[in-house]
Amino acid sequence: MSQTDNIFSIPLDKIDSFSFDQQVVQVFPDMIKRSVPGYENIINSIAVITQRCAVDNSNLYDLGCSLGAATLSMRRGLSDKAGCQIISVDNSSAMVESCKQHIHAYKSDIPVSVLQDDICNIKIENASVVVLNFTLQFLTPEKRLSLLTNIYNGLLPGGVLVLSEKFIFDDPKSHQLLIDLHLDFKRSQGYSELEISQKRSSLDNVLISDTVEQHYQRLQQAGFQHNDLWYQCFNFGSILSIK
Repeated sequence: MSQTDNIFSIPLDKIDSFSFDQQVVQVFPDMIKRSVPGYENIINSIAVITQRCAVDNSNLYDLGCSLGAATLSMRRGLSDKAGCQIISVDNSSAMVESCKQHIHAYKSDIPVSVLQDDICNIKIENASVVVLNFTLQFLTPEKRLSLLTNIYNGLLPGGVLVLSEKFIFDDPKSHQLLIDLHLDFKRSQGYSELEISQKRSSLDNVLISDTVEQHYQRLQQAGFQHNDLWYQCFNFGSILSIK
């Protein structure tokens, strides 16, 4: 059972760079629900997207799967498909072990493989749906295009990529307002000013956001010519790209 996220609730002498370690794993469901506005809507919609876009006898990938929320949503969307399998990948050993337990707690005939690896090492093959749910932002910018190119090359014609990210904005006033609205959201979820400040410091130079336009440009470079924002809540959102 998930614990309440209080990792940053007391003053820390030294704030380490954020990592998906055992401490974060224990509180992750609570952390992401209270930190990412619209997260549950995105997760639930992944099942709908999967039902529409997945094809029989294909692979589906959850890259940066954390505890497998998107994986389980994809699996729900595969109820009327045949011969599909899901490959879920994360580089955190703590996440992978907990994800395996979480996935296996739900009975299903649809096979799921949970791998501990760098998502940049995974060869995407015969794919109809690929999910990058708040994952790309944790890769160094120079690795992002090659990953997206690998995904594009491994997708079947008509296959889709769901790319969810935290965005930045070119217009300074809009950018600041959306940041302030996100902070208000976190306050409404019970986070203190200390928690908000210390977590922001922990994520500095770990989570590096792009504008929506930067994402579109990179996706087009990778080969995707059909890219649109299908969901946004404040400075968080999700892009659907079609091969």
